[in-house]
Amino acid sequence: MQLTHPYAETGPLIKRIAPLDWAFALLLVAGAAFVFTRYGAFMDVYERAILTAFVPALAWFGWFFKPMRLLAVLVAAASLMAIGMYHGDLATAQNSFMLKYFLSSQSAVMWMIALFFMATGSYWIGLLARSPFSTLVGSRLTWFAVGLGFTGLMVRWYESYLLSPDIGHIPVSNLYEVFILFCLLTSVMYLYYEGRYQTRALGGFVMLVVSAALGFLLWYTFDRGAQEIQPLVPALQSWWMKIHVPANFIGYGAFSLSAMVGFAYLLRSNHDNPSRGSLMALWGAGFAIAIALGLEGIAFRTSGISPYWASYFAVTLIIFSGIVAMRERVAPQLPALTVLDDVMYRAISVGFAFFTVATILGALWAADAWGSYWSWDPKETWALIVWLNYAAWLHLRLIGGMRGPMLAWWALGGLLVTTFAFLGVNIFLSGLHSYGKL
Repeated sequence: MQLTHPYAETGPLIKRIAPLDWAFALLLVAGAAFVFTRYGAFMDVYERAILTAFVPALAWFGWFFKPMRLLAVLVAAASLMAIGMYHGDLATAQNSFMLKYFLSSQSAVMWMIALFFMATGSYWIGLLARSPFSTLVGSRLTWFAVGLGFTGLMVRWYESYLLSPDIGHIPVSNLYEVFILFCLLTSVMYLYYEGRYQTRALGGFVMLVVSAALGFLLWYTFDRGAQEIQPLVPALQSWWMKIHVPANFIGYGAFSLSAMVGFAYLLRSNHDNPSRGSLMALWGAGFAIAIALGLEGIAFRTSGISPYWASYFAVTLIIFSGIVAMRERVAPQLPALTVLDDVMYRAISVGFAFFTVATILGALWAADAWGSYWSWDPKETWALIVWLNYAAWLHLRLIGGMRGPMLAWWALGGLLVTTFAFLGVNIFLSGLHSYGKL
């Protein structure tokens, strides 16, 4: 299979920058200048440094991944339009049709959820019906969902300041907000690989883990009222949060993406080299993913599993069992094993790099907040376990030369480790990070 890399042109970067790229960079500079002019007095030196660094970082990302330029511009335009509609009064959202049904933070997030579910369905209809049009629709719906999700987060940021300047904060402070961030970052990374390898066959797989996260988000919204903006607890009132949390969730998103690509690898491997052993392993893989994605439901064992969580786990198990049962129809449409291996490797490499940075930032934040870089807190301990897991994966691939189903299984197993570090610690364990408990 010949690979085409439309987002990885060769040659010096400076020679590949088009006039639109420079226009995008100038627009970012103008936007940052406006923010400094209007809100600079409310920002400390660290926040100014973060904003200053953000401009070239986003400009480079827009040059590297061209579709992000349009996405950034549209998200900024939609966010500014919504902010203008508020007229400085949060109650306006109940009287404005556009805010109430489309552009308030909660409305935008609900549209994001609906579009992600529709995208997942379109991807799978395309795979099962072998319809390129349906997978194209899935891709477009994913882009729209990402745009609305980022708009929702931007508007939520503004809404927090409308409640009170003392309450205002960047929306990465609780499980509700970071679940949205996780879905958006995972989807953006997938869309990059979709364009890089010119295949939409993996969309259904990756969107399943996003949909599973959205299942939790819906429960967390309607059962716990998590969409309500709350003041930050003292431990989170730090500029470190603005860089630690996004870096962490780039890692989580990349690791989750690699796990679903690992599952696709096992399907394709069984198709190319069928055996009874690999088939039984596939059924085990489907069950393992259902366990990993259904981990949230186990949390409520003390009061009995609710009908919602029982249905959640059952649906997850049925979906992945169905994928295995229909493997002969799905697997031939998947990319070659070499491509799947490359996507898996690149996703884990990106995730590992950002997770390493996030862990270092977390240690610095801990020293600032608690006076110690490392306390063997459960969250810190499981972060180390996640880091060691993927460090070993990369070592075996790069130094040991390992390839094949073993690494796919390892990436798939990493989903359980990552899910527990992300969510399980908050559910089952306590410690210095107990402010993140459900």
